[in-house]
Amino acid sequence: MNIIDGKKIAEKIKNNLAKEIYDLIQVGNRRPSLAIVLVGDRSDSKLYVSLKEKSAKEVGIDTSLYLLNENDSEDVFMDTINFLNQDDNVDGILIQLPLPKKFNTNKILQNINPEKDVDGFCTGRSSEILSPVLMAIRESLTNVKKDFKNTKAFLFYNSEIFRDETKVFLKKNDILLDSVSSDDFDQKRKEKRSLELLQTKTREYDILISAVGSPRFIKKEFLSDGMTIIDVGITKEGEKVFGDVDFEDVKKMDLNITPVPGGVGPMTVACVLKNTLIAYKLRQNK
Repeated sequence: MNIIDGKKIAEKIKNNLAKEIYDLIQVGNRRPSLAIVLVGDRSDSKLYVSLKEKSAKEVGIDTSLYLLNENDSEDVFMDTINFLNQDDNVDGILIQLPLPKKFNTNKILQNINPEKDVDGFCTGRSSEILSPVLMAIRESLTNVKKDFKNTKAFLFYNSEIFRDETKVFLKKNDILLDSVSSDDFDQKRKEKRSLELLQTKTREYDILISAVGSPRFIKKEFLSDGMTIIDVGITKEGEKVFGDVDFEDVKKMDLNITPVPGGVGPMTVACVLKNTLIAYKLRQNK
């Protein structure tokens, strides 16, 4: 088994960012700035925000944290976004997800100025800004050092938007995507024959990506030796974090795989910072 070390990849990305930002500051430019909006008191969200703030500081990106209460209205949320949209000293805006159910997440995300959308959610964003998760997928495939041209990938997904963006992204790299939603999978797993047929199908693919957030549901029966597995799912159980792939069940297979933790997560944080620098440079060059 070949572990795709997301921490090592992220450190390389951050080192390159730190050097570039240092060079910009040395010739009189200000630091790039990232605004983070956190709603509520979820311990996991607070942890993820603190990790992003720490990584930003390491590369020379200033951060400002805007805390909203779960009881705040959507109008208050929108006012905060509009304020950040208009602040010339803010280059990137990041909304820590998930939001409380009372908020219309898509409406709020689409209200971000596309020029400052470092999470890649806005439809009108620059083509130079890619979803950090897709960037992490790209980094993972590059790390394997294998020619994936004219290969096939299979995706387990929750979000149709994510599925569609992943399909377009992989197609540009000559990789064809097939997929099944988490709802459809839940139906298939209830019938032994349907589950076996799906397992037989997924074993025929070169790449398997899972972004469901259902701990350890992917067993060795879904996989074949030589596959590349990118585990985007993450679930916290007590003090431990698990991915969609049952790592213990598959660890004796000949796979390229991103672990959880230490795989896609650190790469996405680094890629958010990379997008912040891209947004900064695009705004500086207007």
